[in-house]
Amino acid sequence: MELSESARAVFAVLAAAGTATRPQLAAGAGLSKPTVSAAVAELEAADLAAHSGTASGTTGRSAAVYRLGPAAGTVLAVDLGPAETRVRGCALDGTPLAEGTGSRAEAADTVRKALAALPANAPLRAVVVAVGDVTVADRDGTGMRPATAKAGPVFDAMAVALPPGVPVHLENNVNCAALAELHQGAALGRDTFGYLRIGVGIGLGIVVGGRVLRGANGAAGEVARLPYPWADGREPRHEALEEHIGVRSLLRRTAEAWRADDGPCPDTAERLFALAGEGHGTASALVGRHAADIGRLAAAVAAVLDPGLIVLGGAVGSDPQLVPGVRAELARLSWPTEVISSALADTGTVVGATRLAVAQGIQTVTGAVRARH
Repeated sequence: MELSESARAVFAVLAAAGTATRPQLAAGAGLSKPTVSAAVAELEAADLAAHSGTASGTTGRSAAVYRLGPAAGTVLAVDLGPAETRVRGCALDGTPLAEGTGSRAEAADTVRKALAALPANAPLRAVVVAVGDVTVADRDGTGMRPATAKAGPVFDAMAVALPPGVPVHLENNVNCAALAELHQGAALGRDTFGYLRIGVGIGLGIVVGGRVLRGANGAAGEVARLPYPWADGREPRHEALEEHIGVRSLLRRTAEAWRADDGPCPDTAERLFALAGEGHGTASALVGRHAADIGRLAAAVAAVLDPGLIVLGGAVGSDPQLVPGVRAELARLSWPTEVISSALADTGTVVGATRLAVAQGIQTVTGAVRARH
């Protein structure tokens, strides 16, 4: 069935609020009370809204409270990370309903388990998948898929777990994390900033005027493609900057610099940073060098975008020990730019993907409502 324009507006307000009275829905949607009453009745008839009790007002009168109904449905967000897959399912008002984490190879099983945990009587309205890649249209133009082999195989393996007929939307993982920082993270209250992710790979989420900048090819922020090295007698190599700053190179440099009297050589970035935090000399020097490298990349970002704020995120980048070194190198090479650590660490991508999934789910419902199954 098709919803009236007023019912679509009221549904969107109710989804954002979670619960609301008719006066609150009227104020939020900018509609008259009689129009809202008719819209609520329409939503109740479609099981998209349901009575949720009463609330006492300042005058002592009681007002009916409404929430989303079972037919409003659910959404799923999937973060296909380089090492881990994180999945979250929630209602269209953002209420968490399912969550799962697994290895990259276990992506399909992790998705299946999350889907099984969602209410059986609630239709799945939308799926958002965050991938570490640029996305392009399918050959038949009906959907999107990763543009390269970087994320293509794992996306295909995961996609078999999704139910047919549900809209699937792809978004770059760094863009998702940037949205999360904008709305509920370190960049809350800032409408222009750069989110610089450092981990297995590198990436930049660009937010300008409260919106993610995607570019003509959807590839804005692909800083792995910056020419590197770029000096006399040295030819830039494809994605060589990502190779240099990524965690694998950090651990290789650690193994090369580690001395016999330094103790056991750390084989993870977490262990390296833990030793640096304890004052270990070699570990501290390696972390300082890594911070300087990230600071040079941040200086390039500042030179092009002048974002005013750079949020450091990712499995490695979100460690607060990097901030002083990044700030110092950025100040040496560019103009003053605020640098802070992510407030969401490695959960930022799935948080942002969940936010997008809710928005897509609401759009699916308010566009056209199909019969419940």
